[in-house]
Amino acid sequence: MDEEIDTRKINNSFLRDHNYATEADIISTVEFNPTGELLATGDKGGRVVVFQREQESKNQPHRRGEYNVYSTFQSHEPEFDYLKSLEIEEKINKIRWLPQQNAAYFLLSTNDKTVKLWKVSERDKRPEGYNLKDEEGRIRDPTTITALRVPVLQPMDLMVEATPRRVFSNAHTYHINSISVNSDYETYMSTDDLRINLWNLEITNRSFNIVDIKPANMEMLTEVITAAEFQPNQCNTFVYSSSKGSIRLCDMRASALCDNHSKLFEEPEDPSNRSFFSEIISSISDVKFSHSGRYLITRDYLTVKVWDLNMESKPLETYQVHDYLRSKLCSLYENDCIFDKFECVWNGSDSVIMTGSYNNFFRMFDRNTKRDVTLEASRENSKPRAILKPRKVCVGGKRRKDEISVDSLDFSKKILHSAWHPSENIIAVAATNNLYIFQDKVN
Repeated sequence: MDEEIDTRKINNSFLRDHNYATEADIISTVEFNPTGELLATGDKGGRVVVFQREQESKNQPHRRGEYNVYSTFQSHEPEFDYLKSLEIEEKINKIRWLPQQNAAYFLLSTNDKTVKLWKVSERDKRPEGYNLKDEEGRIRDPTTITALRVPVLQPMDLMVEATPRRVFSNAHTYHINSISVNSDYETYMSTDDLRINLWNLEITNRSFNIVDIKPANMEMLTEVITAAEFQPNQCNTFVYSSSKGSIRLCDMRASALCDNHSKLFEEPEDPSNRSFFSEIISSISDVKFSHSGRYLITRDYLTVKVWDLNMESKPLETYQVHDYLRSKLCSLYENDCIFDKFECVWNGSDSVIMTGSYNNFFRMFDRNTKRDVTLEASRENSKPRAILKPRKVCVGGKRRKDEISVDSLDFSKKILHSAWHPSENIIAVAATNNLYIFQDKVN
């Protein structure tokens, strides 16, 4: 697995960019489908863009295909809740693919309040020869119809259609922060700040509340739910993380309402490190099961932690993402960056972890070799097919030529969202309104 973390093997295979970016163009989620052939992004403007991997060419059978735009559609529109006088943003918070069952693809997308199930399908034939309509679609005069015609399917240019199949709404009082498809492929859960609901993919007018941490008196509220995910192999088990830095594992076989967890994963705080910012930086922004289902990774502001489901007392591994920011927490609090929510992802074999940082940096940690690397996703040094060079941040003292000073980091450029191909060394990284795809060097 050395090869996966070796920066000489990683090159930039794809770059999508808008020269004139608006707030609506900022990418808010990235997700590969289960085969890795499709990649979906959602943005703050409520749009979903699906990229498809090109097939291997016969001339260059060893060259792996690049990702090109397959379909673009408006998933959510801005709405207004008249009862509460609240605007509901169209921003796509999460996208989750369903396993492919036929020629069509299905994905779930959610904004703050509503989850939608979309079908993305291809059409390359059109019916012709209607009896009651002419070729332009106008209704024919019945008196002019003298013979019965059998409609036929004629070939046409390939068209990719996205159609909403289900709309799951009116179940969340608070903002939805995550959705997760169950391994039974019949149900999924949607999570907001205080509740988790379980849905059947076929039923839109009813969901079951499986976690509710809302106190009777909201003044007693001490923590909120930040993320939740189903175990990839057991349909009865899921975890959710909280703003207090704890992860709770629940078993739906134990009771219908899983307010009482089966396991609690929490690292005791070191009193010597206690500060005003301790509670803020311990809040977990993302939690992901490994593909094997044995481990969890969690991301807080400064670290990524690996947890073994069989050991609740402390994390198995802790990786420092950007420890050099510990002395900058005061200014990060003032500019609100301390509240940024970074995601973390596993590679296909659960041996490497990736997560984002500032200055368009992203970090990779190899669990086997304990090596780590910092790479940068930016237009300046990421031309297509260019090999990425590792970056280093200088904390103090004399700065080397290839290092960047911690004081010159750009905190407006941040990598919050990323995804890793389920089986290959291909990663997708969202840097504001740009999507970068990197892969192993292709000879």
